[in-house]
Amino acid sequence: MTLSAPFPRDPHGGSPTRWELLFGDLEAQAAAQDVAEADALVSELTRAEHATITVADRFRAGIGVAVVVDLLDGEPVRGTVREAADEWVLLQGAAPAGPAQHLVPLRAVTGVSGLGRHAAPGSRRDGAGLGPVLRALQRGRSFVLVRTLGGRVAGRIGRVGRDHLDVDDLTRPGGARLVPFGALLCVSEVS
Repeated sequence: MTLSAPFPRDPHGGSPTRWELLFGDLEAQAAAQDVAEADALVSELTRAEHATITVADRFRAGIGVAVVVDLLDGEPVRGTVREAADEWVLLQGAAPAGPAQHLVPLRAVTGVSGLGRHAAPGSRRDGAGLGPVLRALQRGRSFVLVRTLGGRVAGRIGRVGRDHLDVDDLTRPGGARLVPFGALLCVSEVS
């Protein structure tokens, strides 16, 4: 904003008049206020955007990153982020002799080390729940180790329902163990 002084400058070419100094000061104050308002708006928009970021968005941005995921039972899972959806993350196992990959429901996660601060938005495919991923393990007849707060079950996935899976327990002949999805901490595919 430019203000023109109602009084002319000193006709002898001297220093600015008192009015010119006053209007110059008012212009500087207005410019400083405009900058402060713009900074406040940017800060508010940034906070609003951060409020929409989910844990899944953070994992999606971390594809290919080695992480340590702490679970509700206090035992961590280590691996490289392979895939992430709204309800789960798939980690490639870190140890060559250990499990090949770990399917971790996000509601079982208590903390993560190694993820950056970036986020990536999801796609429609990312809305897939645990069922489709567990059915893929079932079709592949993969040997799995299922962890819950109540313990561990080793075997193959026999059935996958809407909210549970049956693990054909290899430690109990003819026995299958029903595990509700809500109890899952981690399903590790063992190679």
